[in-house]
Amino acid sequence: MPSNPPVISVSDAELAGLRARLKDTRWAEPWPVDGWAAGTDPVEIRRLAAYWADGYDWRAHEAAINALPSRFADLGGTPVHYLRYDGEHPDALPIVLTHGWPSSFLELTALAERLAAPSRYGGAAEDAFTVIVPSLPGFAFSPQRPALTGAEQTHDLWHRLMHDELGFERYAAHGGDLGAGVTSRLAEARPEALVGIHVLAVAAPASYDPAGLTPQEQAHLDAVSAWQAREGGYQHQQSTRPLTLSQGLADSPTGLLTWLTEKYRAWSDSGGELSARFTDDFLLTQASLYWFTGTISTSFRPYYEYAQGLTRRVERVSVPTAVALFPADLSRPPRSWAERTYAIARWTHMPRGGHFAAHEEPGLLADDITEFFRDRRSARPPAPRSGH
Repeated sequence: MPSNPPVISVSDAELAGLRARLKDTRWAEPWPVDGWAAGTDPVEIRRLAAYWADGYDWRAHEAAINALPSRFADLGGTPVHYLRYDGEHPDALPIVLTHGWPSSFLELTALAERLAAPSRYGGAAEDAFTVIVPSLPGFAFSPQRPALTGAEQTHDLWHRLMHDELGFERYAAHGGDLGAGVTSRLAEARPEALVGIHVLAVAAPASYDPAGLTPQEQAHLDAVSAWQAREGGYQHQQSTRPLTLSQGLADSPTGLLTWLTEKYRAWSDSGGELSARFTDDFLLTQASLYWFTGTISTSFRPYYEYAQGLTRRVERVSVPTAVALFPADLSRPPRSWAERTYAIARWTHMPRGGHFAAHEEPGLLADDITEFFRDRRSARPPAPRSGH
């Protein structure tokens, strides 16, 4: 494989500027509350910010990012960054993995490595995938789409990438969070190209009769409403007034870190302890990516566009669909709820893990994806091995 040019090169001045801002943070007045009761724990964020300013080695992580198999594609005038992991088997099944928010392509690397080279992790080489991991538009190294209206939606870009750019006639897809929505819309729009999809969340039915809900479905909707009331403030802000929030987070690295860290703790299977699932370096590398690429504002666009009716709604997905539910994820619907919209072929309740499953439990997730697609590999022509 040819060596790749660096995708990120932060100047010494930029790095020094970040550290100066961190050290000059004007801290909020403390409240008489304990820990995480009213939001991000001030003690924890001060500790992380101090390490970010003095001790965290960005250069080591920058080098690791630049060593990944990055590529860029120009898709009808929209540049898209992606990672490509060629499968270890000559007939590897192509699969596109899509991340969510507040995530990045980095969260999917451990999963991608397991899928591309299963024999390194105790699996069979015949189960290998050729893995494509794009950065969502407006995240990290993929610029935002050029307009709110009239531009191709993300699922259309993904098909253009997989089919037109990379030459895969048929392929698989996986996603969680925002990535689950992209994956669902991709399957709905291009059923002839998808051998199946694997998702960690499902779209709500386009319509339903409340009187026809099962007790389990009603309990699910009640749980969603309770979660929205307790945890959904971020979503409402990002959906309605994202630019009001964006300026503060784009200007303050401590504010940015505070906004992101609270989600990693609340949405993971951490038991309330960040270190149970995430190292300091992992959290700070994610925050550094948002900071140095200036993409926290553009990462809010999917929320706003969906709320404004600019994103295509999922109505019916006819391709075979696998759903994996992790116990600490945001939503765990009953199978009957998903079957209102999807052709469910596999339904897995995972023993552990949360919203960031590809990072928290890459082995469990890789195994579930592998088992689902094992019998579907024959439903496609051989994929090209060379190229972009």
